[in-house]
Amino acid sequence: MNILIIGASRGIGLEFARQYRTAGDRVIATARDDAGLERLRALDAVALNVDVANPASINGLARQLDGEKIDVALYVAGVMTRFDARSSPTQPDFDHVMHTNVLGAMQAIAQVAPLVEAAQGRFGFISSDMGRIAGVVSSYSWAYRVSKAALNMAVASAKHDYPAAIFAALSPGWVQTDMGGTGAPLSTYDSVTAMRNTLAQLKLADSGRFFGIDGKPMASW
Repeated sequence: MNILIIGASRGIGLEFARQYRTAGDRVIATARDDAGLERLRALDAVALNVDVANPASINGLARQLDGEKIDVALYVAGVMTRFDARSSPTQPDFDHVMHTNVLGAMQAIAQVAPLVEAAQGRFGFISSDMGRIAGVVSSYSWAYRVSKAALNMAVASAKHDYPAAIFAALSPGWVQTDMGGTGAPLSTYDSVTAMRNTLAQLKLADSGRFFGIDGKPMASW
């Protein structure tokens, strides 16, 4: 299969690249810096230099893909914020979160979804349990929560314009990354394995939905 991973320089994205390469798939993956590109090349992946927080950079992704058919695409890039509702985010902070978590994903959909649809493939987006409006118990990281709720809506909306592709928002659970910390219960290997299994089992009727780490649909709203 042809696999595209957007945001694969480290953590969950790099683990996706590693697992798909181990399975024998061809992997095209993006990173925003030289260190990330080198890690991808070490896996024998096709490494593309893309910064999802920069609209001009991610808008060049379609040109780099040059009309490839993509069986599985993943938008993994994300950034966490620690602000709560007692502090108004600055415009640069808000822009950084929204460009990375939402605008980048929406720009990726417009460019990549036609390539996924051509292969009747799947497009997964790493969301978060914190993006469930019904599940809010505090305003901790509220800009992050808002961005993930918006991402879930973008995924649900995209299925209407690309009906031959399967779209899914995927919660990775609480993972041992620089975001989740070393005390998190899930390794990147276990989290990615579970998400890969969920993505592989989805049917067209599942398109646009949000799935937990256990593979069960979650109520976004």
